[in-house]
Amino acid sequence: MSFQTPLTINEVISKIHSKKYLLPSIQREFVWDTNQIMMLFDSLMRDYPINAFLFWEVGKENLNEFMFYEFLRDYHQVKNFHNEKADLKGNESIIAVLDGQQRLTSLYIGLKGSYAYKLSYRRWDNPNAYPVRKLYLNLLQPSEDSEWEYEFDFLTETEARGNDSTHFWFMVGDILDMKSLSDVMKYWSKHIVYGNHSSKQCDFANETLSKLYEVIHVSPTICYYLEDSAKLDKVLNIFIRVNSGGTTLSYSDLLLSFATAQWDKLDARKVIYDFVDEINEMGGGFHITKDFVLKSCLVLCDFEDISFKVDNFNRTNMLKIQEEWENITKAIRGAVALVAGFGFNRENITSNNLFIPIAYYLKRIGLPDNFDSSSAFLAQRIEIKKWFTRSLLKKVFSFMPDGALKPIRELIRSHSTDNHFPLQEITERFKGTNRSLLFTDDDISNLLWAKYGQGITVVIMSVLYPWADLKNHFHIDHMYPKSKFTRKQLKKHGLTDDQVEFAIKNHNYLGNLQLLEAIPNIEKSNCDFDLWLQDTIPLESLADYKAKHLIPPNIELTYGNFYEFLSAREVLITEKLKKELT
Repeated sequence: MSFQTPLTINEVISKIHSKKYLLPSIQREFVWDTNQIMMLFDSLMRDYPINAFLFWEVGKENLNEFMFYEFLRDYHQVKNFHNEKADLKGNESIIAVLDGQQRLTSLYIGLKGSYAYKLSYRRWDNPNAYPVRKLYLNLLQPSEDSEWEYEFDFLTETEARGNDSTHFWFMVGDILDMKSLSDVMKYWSKHIVYGNHSSKQCDFANETLSKLYEVIHVSPTICYYLEDSAKLDKVLNIFIRVNSGGTTLSYSDLLLSFATAQWDKLDARKVIYDFVDEINEMGGGFHITKDFVLKSCLVLCDFEDISFKVDNFNRTNMLKIQEEWENITKAIRGAVALVAGFGFNRENITSNNLFIPIAYYLKRIGLPDNFDSSSAFLAQRIEIKKWFTRSLLKKVFSFMPDGALKPIRELIRSHSTDNHFPLQEITERFKGTNRSLLFTDDDISNLLWAKYGQGITVVIMSVLYPWADLKNHFHIDHMYPKSKFTRKQLKKHGLTDDQVEFAIKNHNYLGNLQLLEAIPNIEKSNCDFDLWLQDTIPLESLADYKAKHLIPPNIELTYGNFYEFLSAREVLITEKLKKELT
């Protein structure tokens, strides 16, 4: 490895753009946000060092040993955050970036690309929530933030046209078209006019634009070491050691790089990322990662050691995963479909590891079609749902997941005859441990503190309403409407100060919540509960409705009785939870 003559940013950007510089598959994806990109440019403008880079000259003999990917240019938080696979046909050699991907991608986005991130007040699935933004620099004054000297910002085209007395937004990428300082002066004299701006602003604009030109075109900023070894083991070892000082390289990144290099029929990186994207769009949406998929591969292929360590990422294991890939993905897909059918999604699943035993079970019984809906598997679905909800509520996978995955896998392997899901065996196996699925009185009492809006509340509701098909549109509804719990409203109903304080403090807890189909819930709106029952539920059906929703039968449902109602209903809820969970 040798230190090379430093390069200018413009030289490096040109090589990235012409695909001479690429990324090896062992690199993780781009993770920097817009603030980090702007800070990088601010640092460059202030002549701060940005550390050396590490490049690898890959000869023709190694081009097929790894997959290589292009740099991201136009980043989109949903539609474009994966790197494209590079086409190496006709290449004799390339330069692969071993250290510095985040910084170089940031420079490339800032100078030639764009960054589309979600507006905070828009839903994540709204396509209009991700406006395209480019990097701009204010030429009229320094940043008002003490941590920054220059005011950089990612703006939409419309926002960038909003110049005023203190802002003239210059698109940073336009500096690439300026080939000399005379081009800078021409731009400055045309756009920054003394009659329209103060002399101080004109001077600042001149200095700022000239400095940006120097940073991009003149200063040899990119200091780098070049490794030209043809030995992949040496390159990989260098990469791991270099990256251990930054964002830690996960074992899943290593596994993915090994699989990508060693699979001979599939592009591991592409199929795994595509599969992750597919799964996360199922049902109400999930948030699984490549780490989860790769961990699932280790478990579902029945490898004895399922931990993330380099020894498990050998060629034999990788080829077995490739051979089993179709079955693995079908099993995971089936598990996710089943859990989505239970009514769960990214908002209430605390550990993706919960999917793995279900996927393993489906693979062991032959990956039946329509397991999530066929009447032939109703009994098994009931047992799996009980295991899933209990494991969620008891947080079985909140620590050292391998300690649960391996024993559960062994029990499923030993008891999967006749399609049996071993709920009782799993319960007995972990009895008396910190992964116990048995609920004590204290455990159940603690569930009463679940509140509206919390993910765990949906899980508890699935236990309290076993008859409800949560694939349909059910809402969690306040029985006594939330909008009525203000001091002014409660005072109108004649509540004392103590009653008002209790009602406001406790109306969001489980005791005041029910599961209601979407349309009736919308129709109910903020109607008083007693009046809504009177107008909606026929008198002859009222007793059944109250029993079904665990409503105390003999308490008048007025606001003055809210304390009595909540206390009595919590007793009924506790009894129901004990029946279902013990």
